[in-house]
Amino acid sequence: MKKVEQNLKEVSSEMLLHYLHPEMDEEWKVENQGTFYRNFNSDLIAYDEEKGEVQLARDSFTKLLPPGMLFSDKSLKGRGQKNKINKLNDRQSMLRDMFQPFDNMSFLQRISVEREMAALLDDSLNYVLTTLFHYDITKEENPYIRQLAGLLPLVRNLRGDYHLMRAVLSSLFDCEVSYSLGRYSETDQTRTWIPKVSYELLIEGLTPESYEKMNNYVNEVCAFLKEWFFSFDTELVLKIKWHNQSWNETRYWLLEYNTELKK
Repeated sequence: MKKVEQNLKEVSSEMLLHYLHPEMDEEWKVENQGTFYRNFNSDLIAYDEEKGEVQLARDSFTKLLPPGMLFSDKSLKGRGQKNKINKLNDRQSMLRDMFQPFDNMSFLQRISVEREMAALLDDSLNYVLTTLFHYDITKEENPYIRQLAGLLPLVRNLRGDYHLMRAVLSSLFDCEVSYSLGRYSETDQTRTWIPKVSYELLIEGLTPESYEKMNNYVNEVCAFLKEWFFSFDTELVLKIKWHNQSWNETRYWLLEYNTELKK
């Protein structure tokens, strides 16, 4: 099973699974491990999309049963403690299997609610962008701009925050982003300088074909950022810091005009 990163502790299992695998909303089989695990785990402990199994840090339906169904005051008295403990564990496992369909039904209903809420949020976001910003996100083909467009309702607070935009780009393209802030002037006089912001995306593993495709995406993102998230006079440079060759590869390197370095 796949473990869940610790920085997702506050994300509900329904939201996370619907986001990662929306096609499996009605196929999950849940196994509640108990709230004891919630102290040091996220709500979603682990999942296996191939088997459709989910482990949650939640109490199962058996937690609502009266304790007398599991054990009595005399359950562990007398001799043969090991056998008595094994019988209690077997009884608890039997009851958990018996009421597991109720846990599963409750979880699938919660995922259904999450699916409806996600659809409503998408509709409301589209309405806000169309009404207030005259931007139709349904016609946007660039996947990165579609994600950036969700920040438009907050553009008033984000515009001109160069450091925050570096973090946004790093999260958007899932890569390291270097950032530099300079200045330029369109006249010979240097009394007034205009900001020049440069971002370099360190995207690894690109082939020449995928580089061209990604570079087109980056250029479109740059134009979108200029339009919405930067002041009109700020010069914005957004490019991929890409190296086609590695110095560790076995190949010829030309030095000056008539010198070769062979490896």
